[in-house]
Parts: sequence; structure tokens; C-alpha cells
Amino acid sequence: MADISYTSDTPSSRGFLRAIGDFFALITESNWRVREAERLQAMSDRELAQRGLRREDIGRHVFRDLFYV
Repeated sequence: MADISYTSDTPSSRGFLRAIGDFFALITESNWRVREAERLQAMSDRELAQRGLRREDIGRHVFRDLFYV
């Protein structure tokens, strides 16, 4: 019978822990992005225009570095 021992320092466990860390980082980033989108949505169309934005472009603006490279 093979004896298989698991340690917390295996490559797969480091990958798993990295994935968990990435997940929480994504939540943190998304949270400020959602707040920014809500802040922009609360502005009038005139205020958005002064910033060079249209209401339909808010999502693209807030997430521009993630999806619109």
C-alpha cells in the first residue's frame, strides 16, 4: 500500500491559496468599482458630459482597465 502524505506547502496548495487570494482581491476591486459606478450614476447628464462621459458609457469607463485594454 502506498503511503501518501500531504503537506501544506505543495504546489497545488499554493495554487489553491493563490486562487483564494485572487478571489478576495477581485471582490475588493469590484467593491470600489461598484461604488464608483454608483457615484457616476447619481450624477446628472450635464455633470457626466462635463467629465466627457455618457450614462451608457459608465460601465465601460469604470472597468476600462480590465475589459477594454
